[in-house]
Amino acid sequence: MSDIETEFVFEMKIDVNTIMDVGATPVGHRRIAVLAGGSFEGPKIKGKVLPSGGDWIVNRSDGVTQLDVRAHLETDDGAIIYMTYRGHRHGPKEVMDRLNSGQQVDPAEYYFRTSPFFETASETYAWMNKMCFVATGRRDPEGPVYRVYQVL
Repeated sequence: MSDIETEFVFEMKIDVNTIMDVGATPVGHRRIAVLAGGSFEGPKIKGKVLPSGGDWIVNRSDGVTQLDVRAHLETDDGAIIYMTYRGHRHGPKEVMDRLNSGQQVDPAEYYFRTSPFFETASETYAWMNKMCFVATGRRDPEGPVYRVYQVL
């Protein structure tokens, strides 16, 4: 069995429109973030994040923020790509308090990883339908930023 290798695909910045606070549910503290748009760019693909979709966020009792995102990407050549990902963000309480108060925090101080999947009818980007991806994230005051990698 070989080691896992990855290849950088794109960096994506997401703008968040509003966050609805559902409150404390049996699963954890639930919030729903509405995506307002954004952009992505990499060596083989670039475009914009469409103002649709959202992030169904749960702040769990163990301090982990669990992400469940659905978004629509439009490439610069007009292809539509449906993207979903789940992930986790966590760190020391004092670091997460700074992050959650809107401060810029060095991403080396906390864990932020996701597992994106893509679905498209575009022949140009059909390769994305067949591959696994991982992403590292950071939470800027303006919204999340991800670096997405294809698992080779």
